Amino acid sequence: MMAAELNKQFSNVTLGEEQEICDIGHALKALRKKILTLDFENSMRVHDPQNSFEYLEVLYKIQQLTESLGSLHPSGEAKEQHNELMIYAADLFDMALARLEEEFVYLLTHYKQPLEQGLLSFRSMEDGSIDDFSSSSFSEEQSEGKTTQPDTTGGSEYFATDLIQHGALSAIKSIANFMFLSEYDKECSQAYINTRQAAVDEYLGSLHIDKLSIEELLSTNWTKLSSLIKKWNRAMKVFVQVYLASEKRLSNHVFGELSESTADLCFYEISLSSVMQLLNFYESVAIGPPKPEKLFRLLDMYEVLNDLLPEVEFLFQEGCDDIILTEYHEVLLQLGESVRKAFTEFKYAVQSYTSSNAMARGEVHPLTKYVMNYIKALTVYSKTLDLLIKDTDRRCQQFSADMQSMANSCPHFTVTALHLQSITAILEENLEAGSRLYRDDRLRNIFMMNNIYYMVQKVRNSELKTFLGDDWIRVHIRKFQQQAMSYERVSWSQVLSYLSDDGLCAAGDGASRKIIKEKFKNFNMSFEEAYRIQTGWSVPDDQLREDVRISISLKIIQAYRTFMGRYYSRLDGIKHRERYIKYKPEDLEKLLLDLFEGAQKSL
Repeated sequence: MMAAELNKQFSNVTLGEEQEICDIGHALKALRKKILTLDFENSMRVHDPQNSFEYLEVLYKIQQLTESLGSLHPSGEAKEQHNELMIYAADLFDMALARLEEEFVYLLTHYKQPLEQGLLSFRSMEDGSIDDFSSSSFSEEQSEGKTTQPDTTGGSEYFATDLIQHGALSAIKSIANFMFLSEYDKECSQAYINTRQAAVDEYLGSLHIDKLSIEELLSTNWTKLSSLIKKWNRAMKVFVQVYLASEKRLSNHVFGELSESTADLCFYEISLSSVMQLLNFYESVAIGPPKPEKLFRLLDMYEVLNDLLPEVEFLFQEGCDDIILTEYHEVLLQLGESVRKAFTEFKYAVQSYTSSNAMARGEVHPLTKYVMNYIKALTVYSKTLDLLIKDTDRRCQQFSADMQSMANSCPHFTVTALHLQSITAILEENLEAGSRLYRDDRLRNIFMMNNIYYMVQKVRNSELKTFLGDDWIRVHIRKFQQQAMSYERVSWSQVLSYLSDDGLCAAGDGASRKIIKEKFKNFNMSFEEAYRIQTGWSVPDDQLREDVRISISLKIIQAYRTFMGRYYSRLDGIKHRERYIKYKPEDLEKLLLDLFEGAQKSL
């Protein structure tokens, strides 16, 4: 009786499990059919990210049915059916996960959004650089060095924005969460990395930066390379402070709650190739020949990377290895070394420059303009230069009395200031050597006066003043004034000598008339010769030209008026008196205004 009842109960259980297995089988097949009706890659179909949640529901149901199936332990024929259905459920779940990965990639691809135009041009209008000084020849006229303060703002400065449309982010995050919980994390991470790497490549393409090999960069002419550097500097700033910041935020949003290490790894893998590509450009420029005209672009590049260093260290602080940071620091070191070499080359180029011909009109030498504008532009980079220039010269370690005096008078007495002072001294030595090409001492004085005055004005009216100091200015004002006085003495003493009383006091009336006529005659000839020559000379600065003319005029006109006042009447009745007294004082005063215009005239 008892055995029969137990057999009946067991039979009921078996029938119940068989029915449940059958029901689960029907449910799984229905879910498979629903899965196959969804086509995530069909671009003709309007896709709503909310569909992803419906699909996730399908996977949750497959999971639940599989778990229910696994809790059953049938025997006999039902056991075989159970095992087959377990395999079917596992295959169905794998297929569904694969389709879910497609959905994941679809959302990441089709719902990405470009950076806003305002952020794309992030600081792009700030050139952050000075004039090119792109010529390697000092003989070419350079610009007056219009400087723009480079962007040297330090600290972390992010402008993160959404790279995925807001409506799709929630679905992407939910899919990642499901895939991780289903131990599909590696496939999920790799799909994310591949998709976002393609987005990064697309973004780099939108920046229009040319990918050039080291050989191509080294063979590129400097004008074109200088333009490329400006473009890459802007791209680097936008890429790090806007794009990578946004990419980091996206990785954290998708994976941060699941696994911080995964979020960091994905971001690292996505960024590695693009960051290395950008750094390769900087490295290629750094290893090129350190020519003086490259110095400013090298400084721009160094400052961009150095300013971005806190951001880069923050972005990659959790990286799986230090490849990016190691390379970043290495490129900074290479750029710093290239800056030092280019600066040294500049000093050597100034020192070794020689000219075979003197400036015909005594004007400011192109070398003077180039060097003074060059060092004026360098003041903008003084902090960076102080950081990079390692001077082992004894004069930098044991200050001489002159150096100590400069330190007391110069508010910005730094290593850079000392080097700038040294460069002006080298320039003066070069100018002195060049002045020896003049056979006419008067023109030599004009040449030195013009050039030293130009140096003084360039220092006075720029940041150079704070680096070279008031003492330097005072010393060089005296120098050009001494050149002006030497010029006047050599150039006009002979002219003035004919307006002296020498030989007239002791001579008789007849003899004195002859001497007076000779003096007027010689004065006229001497003045006219000086006028003919010196109208062809040049004093380019308006104020200096006026000052020199006034100084000459005061001496000549005063002496001429005095001489005429004393001896004009002695020539009364002399035939052809106008041959001797050719000019009135007012005539001479007007003629002296023609001096130093650079266009030779004759009387």
